[in-house]
Amino acid sequence: MTEILRTSELLAQGYEKAELQRLVRQGALRPVRRGAYVRAEVTPEPTSAEESHQLLVSAVASQALSDGVISHASAAVLHGLPVWNDAIARVHVTRGRSTGARRRGDIEVHSATLPPAHVTSISGVPTTSLARTVADLGRTQTFAQAVAAGDRAVALGLDFGDLDEVLQAMQQWPGVRQARRVADFLDGRSESAGESVSRVRLWEQGLPIPVPQRDIFDSRGRLIGRVDFCWEDHRTIGEFDGRVKYGRLLKPGQRLEDVLFAEKLREDALRDAGWQVVRWIWADLQRRGLLRDRVLRAFARADR
Repeated sequence: MTEILRTSELLAQGYEKAELQRLVRQGALRPVRRGAYVRAEVTPEPTSAEESHQLLVSAVASQALSDGVISHASAAVLHGLPVWNDAIARVHVTRGRSTGARRRGDIEVHSATLPPAHVTSISGVPTTSLARTVADLGRTQTFAQAVAAGDRAVALGLDFGDLDEVLQAMQQWPGVRQARRVADFLDGRSESAGESVSRVRLWEQGLPIPVPQRDIFDSRGRLIGRVDFCWEDHRTIGEFDGRVKYGRLLKPGQRLEDVLFAEKLREDALRDAGWQVVRWIWADLQRRGLLRDRVLRAFARADR
C-alpha cells in the first residue's frame, strides 16, 4: 500500500503545522484525508476512482482501522474486483461485533461476525477474504453489480467451496438469499463488468443464456474470432462494446482506426459465415426491453 504520512508523526519529527501547510501549498505534500498525507514526488495523482479509493483505504488503515478489517466494496478494490463509484464513496470497515454499525465522515463501519477464515491481508492491510468479499457484495449491492464483482473473482481463482462456507455462516443475515442467487449465477468467462451485467440483463429479459467467449470458425475451419456471447441454436452472436474495449485491443504503434477497421472486417466475416450479430453499449443495458427486442429480431432473421 502507499506510504501514508500522519500529521502526528510529522509533528513528532519536528515539523510545525505552518510548515506542513506550506508543503501542501507548494505541492510537496498531498492531503488524502484529515491528518494524512502522501509525498507527491513518489505518489502519482490517481487516474481513476479506484486509485483514489486505494489511497483513502491506505490512510484509513494507517489512522483508524484498529480492530476492524477493510470490507465490502473497499475490499473489492483491493482484490481487483470491479465496483461502481457510488459504492466507494466511503471506506468500508467491518468490526467483529454485533452492534456499532455507523457512518462517520469518509468511513462506513459494519458490525458482523468475522471468523479468522474470512480475513486475509493485502499489502499488510487486514481485508476480508475473496469469498467473504463476494458474499458481502452479494448481500448489499445490486444483483448485477455483485455478479460483475463475483465473475471477476472467479477468474481470479475464487474457490466456490470457500464461498459456500461463508454463505453457510451467513444463513440469518440480511441479503443472504440474494447472495446465494449471485453465487449460482457466477461465470468466470466474462471478461469485463459490462459483459457480466449483459448476462444479467439477458436473463432478466427472459432470453436464453448465451455461451460466453466462444471461438467462431468459418466453413474451412479457420478462426474468425472470439465473440462475447453466442446463441448456437439461433446462429446469433452478441457483442458488448464497452468504452475501453477497443483501446484495450490496441497493439504497440497501432491506431484506433486500424482496430475499428479490423473489427469491421471481423464482423463482415461473421455475417458471411451465416451469423447474425447484435451489438450493444452500456446505455442500452439501462433501457428496458431494448436488448431483448434486438436479440429476438436477430433470432428471427437467422431462422428464416
